[in-house]
Amino acid sequence: MAVTLRDIQDAARALEGQVVCTPVVRANRLSLHLGVDLYLKLENLQHTNAFKARGALNKLLTLSAAQRAAGVIACSAGNHAQGLAFHAARLGIPAVIVMPRPTPFNKVQRTQELGARVVLHGADFDESVGEAHRLAAAEGLTFVHPFADAAVVAGQGTLGLELMEQLPGVQSVVVPVGGGGLIAGVATAIKGVNPAVEVVGAQAESYAAAKAFMDGDDGPVAGGATLAEGIAVRAPDAGNLEVIARLVDRVESAGEAAIERAIFDLLSAEKLVAEGAAGAGLAVIAQNPKAFCGKQTALILCGGNIDSRLLSTLILRGMVREGRIARLTFAIDDTPGQLAGISRLLAEAGANVIEVIHQRMMQAVPLKQAELDIVIEARDRDHVREIVAALQVSRFKVRVEEGV
Repeated sequence: MAVTLRDIQDAARALEGQVVCTPVVRANRLSLHLGVDLYLKLENLQHTNAFKARGALNKLLTLSAAQRAAGVIACSAGNHAQGLAFHAARLGIPAVIVMPRPTPFNKVQRTQELGARVVLHGADFDESVGEAHRLAAAEGLTFVHPFADAAVVAGQGTLGLELMEQLPGVQSVVVPVGGGGLIAGVATAIKGVNPAVEVVGAQAESYAAAKAFMDGDDGPVAGGATLAEGIAVRAPDAGNLEVIARLVDRVESAGEAAIERAIFDLLSAEKLVAEGAAGAGLAVIAQNPKAFCGKQTALILCGGNIDSRLLSTLILRGMVREGRIARLTFAIDDTPGQLAGISRLLAEAGANVIEVIHQRMMQAVPLKQAELDIVIEARDRDHVREIVAALQVSRFKVRVEEGV
């Protein structure tokens, strides 16, 4: 499966007008914070909010009339499913998506809303992909692999061509790596246009198979839960690994805490919603900014499909981490007016009260006293210290916990 620059150029012509030519923007706040001249290629603005729509469409455009009439099938619980479903419906091609039974309902619903027939089968991807191949053979469907397909890889590579046109002076490009289809296509495009541009892969530590391959490490991939579920692939495609070995300068990995912080930073600093795979790219830059210092650097912000409940929790955790949310615990006399006095002081100090818990029943609290927990929002840690000082001046006994 050797994809060439010519293949990607042909794909770009085929996709023209049918996919979004996503913008490249300078990440001004992150550039200042990291000391890196950082630009973002916003594939979170692509159809179905991820780059996968490119490769899916390019594959669909290669099908014969008979294959189109019969339909296509894929195994995916994420961006590949939605990208294929979207373009298949637009082109009038029947699509079947096999998903593991534990797939969150919202992902199933979104894929169905895009026009695909969803089949829930198996406990995980391995069991589901077996069912997808069985259905493909039984119903005469064309199986569309998410990353081990030349047409798919060429389609993903079109964003690399766009990047080189939009940011011709780029010196380093960071690309998230799962199965390797995105970085294989992007690296082929970028090195084909300018071999001097550095291409860096980014992985989650628990799924760092491509990094292990580049480092000559034959040990098993850890696996497990990760925020970067879009790149949680234990075994990248062998053909993609060959391209990585030939064209990618290095592959780095980042831990879960760093990925979580990166997603929060993209949202708070640049007002961009990014999924975990994109967060892994920024995390790799943030953990070693000196490696990118002095280089015009681009990050492929590969998608923005993150669960809304997960995102809301991530935002709150980020605010706690930055000291903007803190818990104040008071030991107070159980008499009228205590809570009112504390509330007045908090308001005067500019604190926003999020939660109040008034505890008087537990045995650890003296009978004539009460314990009061107040979770507040402040500007930063210094502001929290100012608030606590104001309370202490007014004789309130308070302790602060910033890791709520």
